[in-house]
Amino acid sequence: MILAAGMGRRMLPLTQDTPKPLLKVAGLSLLEHHIVNLKTAGITELVINAAYLADQIVDFCGDGSRWGLHIHVSVESEPLETAGGIIKALPVLGDSPFLVVNGDIWCPYPFERLLTIAPRAAGAHLVLVPNPPHHADGDFSLEHGCLLPKGQISFTFSGIAVYRPQFFRGLPPIKQPLKPLLDAAITASLVSGEVHVGPWVDVGTPERLQAVEEACRTAR
Repeated sequence: MILAAGMGRRMLPLTQDTPKPLLKVAGLSLLEHHIVNLKTAGITELVINAAYLADQIVDFCGDGSRWGLHIHVSVESEPLETAGGIIKALPVLGDSPFLVVNGDIWCPYPFERLLTIAPRAAGAHLVLVPNPPHHADGDFSLEHGCLLPKGQISFTFSGIAVYRPQFFRGLPPIKQPLKPLLDAAITASLVSGEVHVGPWVDVGTPERLQAVEEACRTAR
């Protein structure tokens, strides 16, 4: 599942008429970078949620056939935040563990690494990254592959994770954030994790978008 429902207020005016996941980097939208990377990893079925300027997401994705994929767009009448959006899409996500990636990050992560990840019962597996300057305190600690509450040594949640459907099952599809659910699952020792050391940007401001564009241009 690719999360693409947010408005991206910090990206204004770029998001005035364009959903943030459709902003382009190196000639492709952030959303298409994910779609292509997920297909390369062998994933053939995607769910993408949409709320802000949802028609543009729907029109862009179609049924996914132009990428050789099957895409279902889960339209929200209002943004349900991360947990709410996933919960609404559970009926089409199936009964097996599923991968979730934030649509507004840029990260050429090798998603095939996660295809064999099976989180413990009702649990999750999170990909963490070294803390960026704008989030120096991080989100969680990691010890022997198990996530812990933020400690002296911490990492930032990348926005890439694998969840069992049971992690969300029984919760209503209403507006609700993910963090409280993660905190509760971490307390119950249900969340594993890994640290990805490689390119990763939370494209939350026009300046960060430009920085990614410049980095891609330099790498060509």
